[in-house]
Amino acid sequence: MNCNVVETKSFEFAVRIVNLHKYLKSKKKEFTLAKQILRSGTSIGANIAEAQQAQSKADFIAKMSIALKETAETKYWLRLLLATEYLESKEFQSILFDCSELERLLVSILKTCRQEEK
Repeated sequence: MNCNVVETKSFEFAVRIVNLHKYLKSKKKEFTLAKQILRSGTSIGANIAEAQQAQSKADFIAKMSIALKETAETKYWLRLLLATEYLESKEFQSILFDCSELERLLVSILKTCRQEEK
């Protein structure tokens, strides 16, 4: 259950989310949405890291499924930040692309794991 690519990408994404959080707080004076995106965006990688220490395949799938759910939540907060003009379209598209890439990777990993269970 080697996930080096998804681990690396999720860590890099978390760094982007932390920087977005800092930007929202310092430049835009937005605290509530900034905290929400910080929680969901960094949780993706944390759950992927935790999945690497899974006690079973079912545990691995559960942790990776949580990471996938966190990508959906993060995409929601990103769309909200765009709609409320805290993010410009260019910034939004860039970070949304990275989030969507993580989502695709997680879906692929989960499909493979579930097929192996059958």
